[in-house]
Amino acid sequence: MSLNHVRPWRNIYRRKSRQVMVGNVAVGGDAPIAVQTMTNTLTTDVAATVAQVQAAAEAGADIVRVSVPDEASSKALKEIVRESPVPIVADIHFHYKRGIEAAEAGAACLRINPGNIGDEKRVKEVIRAARDHDCSIRIGVNAGSLDKHLLEKYGEPCPEAMVESGLEHIRILEDNDFHNFKISVKASDVFLSAAAYQGIAEATDAPIHLGITEAGGLVSGTIKSAIGLGNLLWMGIGDTIRVSLSADPVEEVKVGYEILKSLGLRHRGVNIISCPSCARQGFDVIKTVEALEQRLEHIKTPMSLSIIGCVVNGPGEALMTDVGFTGGGAGSGMVYLAGKASHKMSNDQMIDHIVEEVEKKAAELDAAAEAVE
Repeated sequence: MSLNHVRPWRNIYRRKSRQVMVGNVAVGGDAPIAVQTMTNTLTTDVAATVAQVQAAAEAGADIVRVSVPDEASSKALKEIVRESPVPIVADIHFHYKRGIEAAEAGAACLRINPGNIGDEKRVKEVIRAARDHDCSIRIGVNAGSLDKHLLEKYGEPCPEAMVESGLEHIRILEDNDFHNFKISVKASDVFLSAAAYQGIAEATDAPIHLGITEAGGLVSGTIKSAIGLGNLLWMGIGDTIRVSLSADPVEEVKVGYEILKSLGLRHRGVNIISCPSCARQGFDVIKTVEALEQRLEHIKTPMSLSIIGCVVNGPGEALMTDVGFTGGGAGSGMVYLAGKASHKMSNDQMIDHIVEEVEKKAAELDAAAEAVE
């Protein structure tokens, strides 16, 4: 349910960028903000890598990146691309020949790091391979691997150095009449990343890949990414995102969607509104939400569910959700459907019943969407 049309203060006005294609996924322009992740298996282990790509795609990943550190990985990439349900980005560092091999293997995009790919001549060879194989490029500037001459000029990684690095490599691509590229300027420091992204957003109309690199573990990395990416997205900056966590890639996808959902920029699956619980709760809210999150993972239809422990806020929250449950007394609570009180349900049967109601509502919404199409 979008309230943007009646509450303009909820609107986010996205920066105008040109659009590029990563395989069959549009990035930039008016395309939805794409969610990415990266595999952490050995690329040469094709079965394990494909399984991880498929799991990420099932969780909602639009694009998946795969590291290509050696020639054996380049060879494995061809089979991975063939079996992947989503476009594959080849992550290239240090050796430009890996970029050429990845393009030949069918990668939809090459991620090259200007600080370690080599001189301009080598970059040109990668550009030629990308053009020949209809492959886009991401210029991936990283505060931890800036060009030596920029570190000498600025003394340390800083927003100005990162923006200058990005613009230097944009110039190389554009001088070679290659425009099918996007750019990122990542750092592990939230302030440095945000300032660099604001600078590059003002300097180019290229699509922007957002990320706080090496953000940390699941909890700390989620918080750091939500702050950094959330503020940039709120300013309208960002056309595709990757949340970098020391965790399962599926968790990166989940967090990415939650960030976008919280800003109303993407909608996928069930958005659960739940209270932190207190002594007034009529049922165990925390365990109930944990169970529902697991039971409803298969729902891809955008919809909302409120799970509130008592009547202080329960009825009010339920007014704005597709399905709701508010704790009451005597071991039961009230089920709300489409914002209206519908019927009572006992606490011991509540989880199964809510899952049924959500599945039923999802089917109705899917049918309505198909009828419109």
